Amino acid sequence: MFVAMNRFQVIKGLEADFETVWTSRESHLHKVPGFVEFHLLRGPAREDHSLYASHTIWQSRADFEAWTKSEAFRMAHRGAGQSKPLYLGPPSFEGFDVIQTVALPGAAAMISPEA
Repeated sequence: MFVAMNRFQVIKGLEADFETVWTSRESHLHKVPGFVEFHLLRGPAREDHSLYASHTIWQSRADFEAWTKSEAFRMAHRGAGQSKPLYLGPPSFEGFDVIQTVALPGAAAMISPEA
């Protein structure tokens, strides 16, 4: 497996706008071979920004790289940057090859977006 993450430093006071951009867009991820799961994460607030991360799990690094070159990727990112600036600087990408996974049996069924 491969985990792809982007960190965003969202400008204080624009958190709701940032979240709306993500939750209202069509990601097209469900159409891409190798896609497993996506999470938008809200982290700690700092003096001038709030930290967010997008967290995507792929069956392999090759699947992720194919996504970044796909029409689905272009469609999901169409219009990015056309709204008012929501974060300080560009997102910071981090990619990780999974070495170990420990999961509670049936855990995926227990997770809900409202949690």
